[in-house]
Parts: sequence; C-alpha cells; structure tokens
Amino acid sequence: MNPFSDLFDKKKPDVMLGKENAVTAKSLPGELGIIPEDAIVIVPVRNMVVFPGMLVPIAIGRKSSISAAQYAVKRELPIGILMQRDPLAETPVPDELSGMGTIASILHYAATSEGAHHIICRGEQRFRVTGYLEGFPFIVARIERVIEQSGSGDKEVEARFMQLKERALEVLQLLPQASQEMFSTVQEIESPGMLADLVAGYLDISASEKQELLDEVDLRNRLDRLLTIIVHRIEVVQLSREIDQRTKESLGQREREFLLREQMKSIQKELGEDAGGSNAEIEELRLLIKQAHMPEEVTEQAEKELKRLARMSDSSAEYSMVRTYLDWLVEVPWKSPEPDVIDVARARQILDEDHFGLEQVKKRILEFLAVRKLNPGGHGPILCLVGPPGVGKTSLGQSIAKALGRKFVRVSLGGVHDEAEMRGHRRTYIGALPGNIIQALKRAGTRGCVMMLDEIDKLGSGVHGDPSAALLEVLDPEQNCNFKDNYLAVPYDLSQVLFIATANVLDPIPGPLRDRMEVLQLAGYTQEEKREIARKYLVTRQLRESGLQPEQLEISSEALAAIIRDYTREAGVRNLERQIGAVCRRVAVRIAEGEVSSVSIGATELVDILGPAKFENEVALRAGLPGVATGLAWTPVGGDILFIEASRTAGNGRLILTGQLGDVMKESAQAALTLVKSRAAGLQLDPAIFEKSDIHVHVPAGAIPKDGPSAGVAMFIALTSLFIDKPVRSNVAMTGEISLRGLVLPVGGIKEKVLAAAAAGITKVLLPSRNRKDLDEVPLSASQRLEFVFLDDVEQAAMAAIGTGEEFPEREMVDPALLVPLAQAAQAAAPPL
Repeated sequence: MNPFSDLFDKKKPDVMLGKENAVTAKSLPGELGIIPEDAIVIVPVRNMVVFPGMLVPIAIGRKSSISAAQYAVKRELPIGILMQRDPLAETPVPDELSGMGTIASILHYAATSEGAHHIICRGEQRFRVTGYLEGFPFIVARIERVIEQSGSGDKEVEARFMQLKERALEVLQLLPQASQEMFSTVQEIESPGMLADLVAGYLDISASEKQELLDEVDLRNRLDRLLTIIVHRIEVVQLSREIDQRTKESLGQREREFLLREQMKSIQKELGEDAGGSNAEIEELRLLIKQAHMPEEVTEQAEKELKRLARMSDSSAEYSMVRTYLDWLVEVPWKSPEPDVIDVARARQILDEDHFGLEQVKKRILEFLAVRKLNPGGHGPILCLVGPPGVGKTSLGQSIAKALGRKFVRVSLGGVHDEAEMRGHRRTYIGALPGNIIQALKRAGTRGCVMMLDEIDKLGSGVHGDPSAALLEVLDPEQNCNFKDNYLAVPYDLSQVLFIATANVLDPIPGPLRDRMEVLQLAGYTQEEKREIARKYLVTRQLRESGLQPEQLEISSEALAAIIRDYTREAGVRNLERQIGAVCRRVAVRIAEGEVSSVSIGATELVDILGPAKFENEVALRAGLPGVATGLAWTPVGGDILFIEASRTAGNGRLILTGQLGDVMKESAQAALTLVKSRAAGLQLDPAIFEKSDIHVHVPAGAIPKDGPSAGVAMFIALTSLFIDKPVRSNVAMTGEISLRGLVLPVGGIKEKVLAAAAAGITKVLLPSRNRKDLDEVPLSASQRLEFVFLDDVEQAAMAAIGTGEEFPEREMVDPALLVPLAQAAQAAAPPL
C-alpha cells in the first residue's frame, strides 16, 4: 500500500502551465513515431533515486527532459527515471546512465512563467535497460520489467521483514519530527518489498547507496543491506541523544548551540555531506538580521526561520524557499529614515527650474512641503496629479523628491489586475514574491522615499481580486503603519513613505480610493507655454540626445511656433519633443556627413524636414455655411473643437444622428430640435416644415465615440442656422447644456475647452453664466486673446453666434433663484464633452 496514493489518485496527470509553456499540439513532438511497447521515455536525474511506491517531485531543466515529460503527459504514458553516474554531465549519453531504474507515472506537471518545469511522479516498478533507440529528441530505451519477489512462504524473508519493520519503527521513535501517519503506514505494510523500498527511499543515505539498493533484485539480499544501514543509523541517533542528555543541564544557550552545530557537522560528515558552506551562510544571515534594525516581532520571526534553515539540508526543496524569504527580510529597509530637511525657498527654485507654468500646482506643492516642515509627524494628504499625458505629472513627483532630498521610485499600475501584485503571494506558492510596494521599497533602499503610483486610473480587476482594494490600506495614513504583505507575513510601516499618484482621468478611480487622495488638476499648455518649454527644456534635451552642441543647431522661435501649430495637436509636449527630435536627427546626419558645421532652422525649412503641415485651420474650412456650428469638447488628453453639422432634406420629420454619438448626446440633439420647433413662430418658420423634412445631425470624426450634454448649445445654434438659412460666425465657439425651457446650464472642463479654442484660432467663446468662476483657472495668455459671452438662455447664444435677435419674441425672464438647483444638478454631473 502506497501511503500517498490517496493524495494523487487520478487517471490523467494534472497539468498547470503558463501561457508560454502550455502543453499544446504545436509545442510537443506530435509528429514523432510511436514508441514500441517494450520501450519507454527516459528522464535522467542527478543524485536522486526513485523507488517503487515513492511520491517525489522532480525539477527538470534540460530541453530533452522537458520534451520527454511533455511527450509522456500528452500521451498519458509512464516515464523511466534513471540516475546518471556523473552528476556534472549536462547531456548524459546512454553509457553514463545506470542500468536499473524505476517506471513512474506523472501525476502533476507544472511550468512557471520564469521557465522552470516541475513534475510529481509516483514510482511503479523496477526495470532493466536492454538497449536504446535513436531518432527521438529525447532518450528512449528498450526495457525489461523486473517482477518484484513476494517473499511469501520464505521464512528467512519474513524474519528479515519483521526485523526491518521493528528497526524502522525504532528510528521513527527516535526522531521527534516523525508523524503519527508515518508510524501507521509502516505498521500497515504487509509486503517485504514495499517496506524495503519505502525505508530505502526515505533513508538519509547517499544516492550511490540508494542505487545499489535499487539494483538489488534479490529480496533477501536487499533486506540484509537495509538492516545493516538502519542499525548504523540508529546507533548515530542514540549517541546524539545521549550526548545531548548529558550536557543539557550544564551548558548555557550559546554552548548548546555550538555543540549542536558540532553534532550536525559530525552527522553530515558521517553521511558524506559537506556542511561548511551552509554554516557560513547561516552565520552571514544571522549577522544581517542583527544589522537590519527590524522590529522585535519581525526579528523573532526571522530568527525562527533561521533556526529552521539551520536544521535543513541545503539539497532539500524547502531550503531555497526559506533562504529566499530570509533574504527578502534582511534586504527590505526597516531602519527609520532620517528627518527631512525641507527648504521651501529651494523647493520653489527647483520647481521653477524643472517646470514652466503650472502655477496653481506648484503653489499647492509648496503648501504641502511647508506644512510637512512645520509638522513632520503629521499625516499629510496623498497627492494625486490628474491631467492629460505629457503635461509633467511624473516629473513633478521627481522634483518633489529632489526638493526633499529623498530617493524617487516609481510603481507602474497600468494594467495591474491581480491583488497579489500589490500584496504579494503567500510563501506556499511556487515562485512567490512580495508585492510591488515592498519590491519598490527594496529598490529604493529606504522607507523615507517618494513613491509614485503611476497611472492609478488604469488599474483593472479580475478573478484574482481587485488591486484598487489593496491600495486602500496603502494610501490610508491611519492604517498603513501596519501594512502586511502576504509574502513577508509581518507588519511593515509605510507611514514614512511619501505617496504621489498620477492619473489621466478621475472617473475610473473607485470612490473610496479617490476619497483618500487630494486631487491636483493639471490642464494642457497654451501655445506660448509650449514654446517656452520647448526653448528652455526640450531643445536642450534633444540636442544632447542627438549628440549635438548648442552652437551646431539653432531653432528659431518662429520654427517652434510653426511646429506647435502645424505639426502637433496635444495637451502636453511629448509629440512636440518628438518633432524637435526629428529636426535634430536630420541636422545630425548633415553634420556627421560633413556637409555643414552648423545649421539654423526657420519656419520655411520645416517642410523639407517634417513634411507638409499635418493640421490645418478647420474652423476656416468649415465655416460660412448655414447649419454648421463650432462646439468645444473635453477629452482625456485635453480640450478640442467639435463641429456640429446639420442638414435638411425632404422627408417625414425624422431626426437622423450620426458620428458615433452616445445616448446623452443624442438626447441633447433631440432637445435642441424640440427647442427650435417650440420657437418656430419667433423664427418666422412654418411649423409644417418640420413634418415635411428629415433632419440629419452629424458630428465629424465618426470613428471617435462622443457623449455628454455640453454640445446642446452648439446643436441648437446649428439647427437654428439651418432653418433660418444664416451661417454661424466663423470665429465663435460655444459650450453648454440646454433645457427645454431654453436655459443654458453649466458644464465641466472649461479650462481645457478654452485652451482648445485659443489654439484653434477662435476669438469669441460662448459659455454658461454659471461657469464664469471657472475662468480663474485659465492662463491669462489664453484668456486675454478671447472674448467671452456668458449665456443664460439660448436667445443670447443665437444673437452672439448668428448675429440676430429680432426673430425671437420678448418673453418673461425666469427668476434666477429658480435656476440654482437645476444648474447645480447639471454641474454635479459634469459631462465628458
């Protein structure tokens, strides 16, 4: 009876692989010929002997062994396990393999993402190699199965069997770690051969001695050899216990540890094992634990694991797992960091040197640093920098670390969908590691670092948990002092870490996580700011990247303005830097070829380098026709202009909407049409015209999804212009939500929309009156170039955009106090457009 057969009693092997190691028809040698019935796939092993009835894990690394194991798994075939005589041989030939081995069935096959392959096998029967076959990518041998002798009826075998069982039970009684299950297993075995193989498999003897026992087919001789070995083992254990008993009362703790180590050396020397390296590692780890400044609780855990490690053989599978755990414990920074030396004036200088503009954000960062200087022990807020790509969120975090004199470490959260990537895996899993937070602290080497949680809005969730839930504890100053990583399994204090998060948009961030952070909004740059950033930072950096000296290339301000206007359309400056880099590389080629020694680039030379202008003034191209209005949109990468086009054809009153519009935007179009119908008399329109016409509203760039109510004013103006046959002024853009009463309600994203209008050449912007306060965030360089018209109702929008107001009759104005609840509700649901 196999004591472990109930653990793996399956007809098919359990296969657990990563994507790149999946067992498929393509990854296995399925085109090979069929192996004869008297042959078997061979997996050679080093310093290991598998006996029948044993359940053992095997790590395989050779390509031939991996192919052999996968071939056997795919076809549900057994494998033959042979020990190679020379353990250093990388590709053993048949002559270097033992002649006797064990047929084993694969119960479990696993491959990790790091490329490690593991199998769990159960020994079935001895076999003898009679020859080898060629033509396979792995070793295949013809074998002769060895029938196990039963020994029944042989009195000498039965006597030796009884003696071996008594000795085995005696050894188990001398070993304090022996389990009751092992006693029961030995007592219940009735087969002499099975008992001999069980004892031989688990005896602590050399691999060569085990191979000799495997080669011994005669049951009586095998039992004699085993009895000789086990009697010697009992004498060693009894002698060790006697020495320990005599000296236990008289020796102190340190002397006891020394004696135990000496005993271990003697035992390992007797068994042929060299313990010198292991002892050196243990002493090195003991010293590192003392120097790590761990809390008392963590030190106790580390010393407990160190004692376990000292008792293990360095060839055991658990040895490397415990050693890796102790390495992480001593390498993670535990020592309290030095207090911050905060110089607010120097921090202001660093922020101004590293970033142009962003005055409001710099002001809040300086306030944050000033409070931290006056109250070092306080729990400051977790800053979350939100803005479109390329506006300097990550570099702001680096500037904060520079101002504090701290190390900067970045944790990318984009695409993370497993909670274990934040909290780590438990040590029971193969290849377990701490989470990203602990790994980042190890890279930083100190608990007093600035840790940037980049792209926190890109966190995902899946069947393995929600990583954003794991961040709730990390970003809570009241809880993160006792953060527990699943791998370390001990409390870790994160209160000294300065966390800074970044995101492009706030909507994907869960509410509880957003509540733990203070949001700092970063809007896009104006053209003037981009030109200054390019002149101060981008040109210098690209010159250095291209290997050019400042005197070798000069890019004029007109050229920079032309690049910004004609070759980029973005909120940040990343694409601008790419275009400047393209100019520098073109000049570098000319200088490297010796054609010129220095170059000056003006606006006229850009066409030869960057090609024709990529962006044109779309306002000028689409204005001048009735039914076309210019709206303003908010996108995750900044503001943009949006054209609303309306056309009328003969029909039966249908409203056709195209341009991949969302439900909210479709409702805005319906509301705008209803509003125009309700004012047909004031517009001097025949109401029957709506029943005899089909109205088609289209928003170009149809491949881009669009949604939100803020295009309501633009849709109303486009429909009004269409029906009264008067074009909308080309220099006017507008935004705002409308109601069926004709009210213009507030919307979000005013700063981004105004900057987009200024960049597109708009001179007049129509905004809801209740968004007047949002203009305080708009840079003066942009707001001074624009004329703002604040709207309370759609009649004011028509007068400003189409240039007419006489078509609308006088109506009683609504009390503004009645509009406040409606406006607040609209502003609370800030639209994405």
